[in-house]
Amino acid sequence: MSHAPLQNDTFLRACLRQSTDHTPVWLMRQAGRYLPEYCATRARAGSFMGLATNVDYATEVTLQPLERYALDAAILFSDILTVPDAMGLGLSFAQGEGPKFEKTVRTEADVATLAVPDMDKLRYVFDAVTSIRKALNGRVPLIGFSGSPWTLACYMVEGGGSDDYRAVKSLMYSRPDLMHRILAINADSVATYLNAQIEAGAQAVMVFDSWGGVLADGKFQEFSLAYTRRVLAQLKREHDGVTIPRIVFTKGGGLWLDDMKDLDCEALGLDWTVNLAKARAAVGDSKALQGNIDPNVLFAPPEAIDREVAAVLASFGQPHQGAGTGPTHIFNLGHGISQYTPPENVKVLVDAVHTHSKRIRAQG
Repeated sequence: MSHAPLQNDTFLRACLRQSTDHTPVWLMRQAGRYLPEYCATRARAGSFMGLATNVDYATEVTLQPLERYALDAAILFSDILTVPDAMGLGLSFAQGEGPKFEKTVRTEADVATLAVPDMDKLRYVFDAVTSIRKALNGRVPLIGFSGSPWTLACYMVEGGGSDDYRAVKSLMYSRPDLMHRILAINADSVATYLNAQIEAGAQAVMVFDSWGGVLADGKFQEFSLAYTRRVLAQLKREHDGVTIPRIVFTKGGGLWLDDMKDLDCEALGLDWTVNLAKARAAVGDSKALQGNIDPNVLFAPPEAIDREVAAVLASFGQPHQGAGTGPTHIFNLGHGISQYTPPENVKVLVDAVHTHSKRIRAQG
């Protein structure tokens, strides 16, 4: 399928450590409940899954933030838990509550029934990717994504979100063999899923290791990072002759940058606890860095948002300019945007990123 030529490739260039005229910006959960138009579409859809499984609605809400803000990338509207849902665990979302699974995976018998799901069960995701890519008409690139093997396992074992991860960690410590079996199936499922998104039109893919940071040192490397590596090893490097950048984001993973710097990916996402200059020094020039303003900055007045954006850009320092490759930065939040964020403050942030990052380059 032929697609419209890309008019703004700043995000993809930054992922590949090439120079750009400004620092690209997109936001985790940029299509979401902080936008009144999203809430209106979700009400029409009847439920979160009604929204996510309907190609037209998923396309509509993915494009909504781009109508308001000068963002440099779109991200597929979906959920990280579509893969375990396709495994038959029965995903549901109650209004105002987090995700819940009808079945959990906690016993030998539960694990024995797990397998890489039939990707036809996820056809609605791939159809949405193709539809969104067409609707974007080359405006900005489209990012596809999945939860990491470990993060998916947390929800699968707990049956939903958790405050203390007691069930999943108990299983990990008492039956590491079962945990490794779950993670291996998850890794192969995630790789198959992301490759299908790439074939459908995703121009970059991101692995969200949202709960990697809850693990102890040593356990993170064994139960999260090893399986993220297994995903990356299976991902398509290019599609239709174009490189597909791969981004890995581990919330709470800043202390393991030394372990992550040799991951087979193009960019590392960082949460707001990490200093970008120190991250740049730790990772070296092998990766683009993505992040990492505190999402709660968006509740401050405009002048404070502007000041904090400038501080994040300054902490990264002068990005690479000119030919070849070098250190590059993709501006983002250190985690997902809050549903209570005033929409007008997002415009302040996006515009500030573009203004300040152009000024920094002019000074270079």
